[in-house]
Amino acid sequence: MTQDATFEEGREAPLNLGALDPDDLQVMSSLAQDAIFPITEMTWRPAERRFALLLNRFRWEDEGRRRHDPERVQSVLVIDNVLNVASQGIDRGDSDTILSLLSVTFEPGEEGAGHVLLTLAGDGAIRLEIEALEVTLKDVTRPYRAPSRKVPRHDP
Repeated sequence: MTQDATFEEGREAPLNLGALDPDDLQVMSSLAQDAIFPITEMTWRPAERRFALLLNRFRWEDEGRRRHDPERVQSVLVIDNVLNVASQGIDRGDSDTILSLLSVTFEPGEEGAGHVLLTLAGDGAIRLEIEALEVTLKDVTRPYRAPSRKVPRHDP
């Protein structure tokens, strides 16, 4: 006897992506676009050469968006091989600050090294000097209804 598939079996799987080249990073950037995060959810561990963000990511890949309210999911964005971190346009001393990620890009240097640039809304940016491009984006919670119940909008 065969059994019909259940609704749960048809659910979209959580993202677990890696980027080792600029093309992969561009795909990852489009999926992380408009993610929001408290400034307190940014961590750099120099001894591990790892920089991480806990994001509330809008689910751009959700094809069921027409059937239900827009969703977000908590995701971890990890950049490895980080040698140095610099930021501009953000007040690291204000723990109540909420940041919005616009894009993640790679500025190549010599022999695979370079910089990963996290561009933030409001003219903020985080620049990571890296030895080699290695970035991961992994969903760590179940999707939840976006509190605004709206799709992020971009002004031209």
